[in-house]
Amino acid sequence: MEGCRKASVAVFNHVDKQTFLHKVYPLRKPAVLKGIYLGTCTSKWTVDYLSTTGGNQEVKVHVASVPQMDFINKNFIYRTLPFDVFVKRAAEATHEEYFISEEEKYYLRSLGEDPRKDIADITKQFPSLAEDINIPEFFDKDQFFSSVFRISSPGLQLWTHYDVMDNLLIQVTGRKRVILFSPQDAPYLYLTGDKSEILDLNTPDLEKYPQFAKAQCYECQLEPGDMLFIPALWFHNTLAKEFGVGVNIFWKHLPSHFYDKTDTYGNKDPTAASRAMQILDRALKTLEELPDEYRDFYARRMVLRIQNKLYSNHI
Repeated sequence: MEGCRKASVAVFNHVDKQTFLHKVYPLRKPAVLKGIYLGTCTSKWTVDYLSTTGGNQEVKVHVASVPQMDFINKNFIYRTLPFDVFVKRAAEATHEEYFISEEEKYYLRSLGEDPRKDIADITKQFPSLAEDINIPEFFDKDQFFSSVFRISSPGLQLWTHYDVMDNLLIQVTGRKRVILFSPQDAPYLYLTGDKSEILDLNTPDLEKYPQFAKAQCYECQLEPGDMLFIPALWFHNTLAKEFGVGVNIFWKHLPSHFYDKTDTYGNKDPTAASRAMQILDRALKTLEELPDEYRDFYARRMVLRIQNKLYSNHI
């Protein structure tokens, strides 16, 4: 991987709840957790088992003709397939039946019964499979937000983004590369909303994205049975080295009133942050009424006030 400064992700073995809460969690950095009992899913969840046990309910999936999915420019389509058919297709390198091309890639991010109202919960959407997985109790039950079932075609790479809640990525089967960036490196990631414009992390275009060279890339390789702790606001990008199955567990690490009550995906900014951004947008719109020289001057004053406020709070 070229461009950014490289760093490794810390690895912890045989972590229990107390070790996690006292030695891992307070660091507020990503951590690979190995040797934790996850149940029978690590041996059971083969393609055949998933397709027969998971049922044939319809699931909405992403389908792309290229391995790098781009959420900003939407280089994929949504299609609906029976779950058992989807699993078999996702595991194939080439397809006899397809929507776009013989080498198209598939990605499932499970949804609630009504995605506008309900969260993803593997115990409700895939109860027979949920019996196979043991989710470590690293947080209080009333903090639980969602358990997202994910399946990726081999070679599939997801866009770089952040989430507003802490989460555990449980890699049940298949190997996965994960690249992460600190929230403090947001200025170097060329963001549109919560997503980075930079898709190719292996050979990024540094002429188009020169600031990316200042970012620090934290990289790890997840093996089957590994877990990755991803703190809130840490950017992450995943690449499925093989057909892979995983479960993301999100929990509310802040008091509930910080979060948007209409958020069923766990990716809406905290309500106070959303309000602040709206106020900023209005302020910038107001500055457009001024001539260029004045607009530039007062925009710089706004930046200085924000910086002074942040530095005074030691953030």
